[in-house]
Amino acid sequence: MNKLVAAALLFSAFSFGQQNTEIEKPIRDLFLGMKNADPELMKSAFAENAVLQSIAKDGTVKNENVQEFVTSVSRFSKDDLDERIIIDAVHTDGALASVFTPYSFYFKGTFSHCGANSFQLVRQQDGWKIQYIIDTRRKENCREIK
Repeated sequence: MNKLVAAALLFSAFSFGQQNTEIEKPIRDLFLGMKNADPELMKSAFAENAVLQSIAKDGTVKNENVQEFVTSVSRFSKDDLDERIIIDAVHTDGALASVFTPYSFYFKGTFSHCGANSFQLVRQQDGWKIQYIIDTRRKENCREIK
């Protein structure tokens, strides 16, 4: 009986890890697309009507158009933009996933700022897609991610 329980736990841990890899893929594709100035890779990470927002220092929430974001980021050269993240938490319920990622942002190899991203993803027929991102940005109290 103990071997059966151990096997079930091992399988569920493997399945959860594999599911997290699938959930993380569009997030990693977004940042790889930014780093490589690849608009197609960035666009592929988003759901059709995705929402992109940032929280300003004063608490104001600013909206950004996803297509305008992709266009502006793709104007940079490869390796100009490098957002390094740590996957801090992943929560799922069916076709919904929530991912929290502290980050450090580097511009042309120099540390610029830090903050955190909160992603909401939906599982669609062609895989997980980013439906919503909201982030913070600051220059103080940063832990650089190498």
